[in-house]
Amino acid sequence: MRRIAIIGLAAVATIALAGTVLAAASVNLGTAKSFAVLAGTTITNTGATTIKGDVGLDPGAAVTGFTTVTLTGTKHVADAVALSAKNALVTAYNAAAGATPVNQVPTELGGTTLKPGVYASATLGLTGTLTLDGGGVYIFQAGSTLITAPGSSVKLTNGASACDVYWQVGSSATLDTTTSFKGTILALTSIALNDGVTLQGRALARNGAVTMIHDTIDSSSCAAPSPTPTPKATPRPGATSHPTVTPPPTDALASTPAAAADPALLVLVALAALACAGAVRLAVTRSRPRG
Repeated sequence: MRRIAIIGLAAVATIALAGTVLAAASVNLGTAKSFAVLAGTTITNTGATTIKGDVGLDPGAAVTGFTTVTLTGTKHVADAVALSAKNALVTAYNAAAGATPVNQVPTELGGTTLKPGVYASATLGLTGTLTLDGGGVYIFQAGSTLITAPGSSVKLTNGASACDVYWQVGSSATLDTTTSFKGTILALTSIALNDGVTLQGRALARNGAVTMIHDTIDSSSCAAPSPTPTPKATPRPGATSHPTVTPPPTDALASTPAAAADPALLVLVALAALACAGAVRLAVTRSRPRG
């Protein structure tokens, strides 16, 4: 009977840990977090494009077509900030490429609904709508390309956030005309956004170019917040002034909200606990001497 109780306790521990083991860890973008567009060779734009977030290029220096870009952010070209962001991108790309546990999926993602996790295929394509359902981290690993069809979209439901969606692409990504896309694209080579694309997230290309045509890229909801200055009180006449103690800044990049527990998992844990309690009670009853 003691063995039964031990097995019950082990079952509780296993089920309780399952959610943690299977959940995908967030990808730390480091100093690349504030960038909406980041590339290695060139950044090219055609037409009226809106970018909310920083723009960076390194080691290249050719940024063209920005006279028609509405930029809410800072442009960094071959400077120390861009270099730091590119180094952080390399680290983030490798982390996303190595994320586990991996669920293999078909190339075509259109018409499917996925829960948080890591999904991989030799190539990834999207025709129609991909629905991401539930709060948590989504990591997509494409061995080579990511290509969407015109008018395709990524839909977020039940707490899913564009800030927690990452697309690691082994070569280049192409979002076709009027695609509505969500998440951070981490491409090894280049990223092309065709006419009228809306990207809620980031276009980050390690070694190649980012090309835009009359697009909207918005990473502002996921960017690191600027530090808020501490207001200083005005001393009253005759009052003794004391030095102001400023708390240390919070590392906004390292803090990622924990995903909410799955209700079904909680039910399983509760059932396992009840089974364990029953086994213990049975063991105690049978161990008592009979009169």
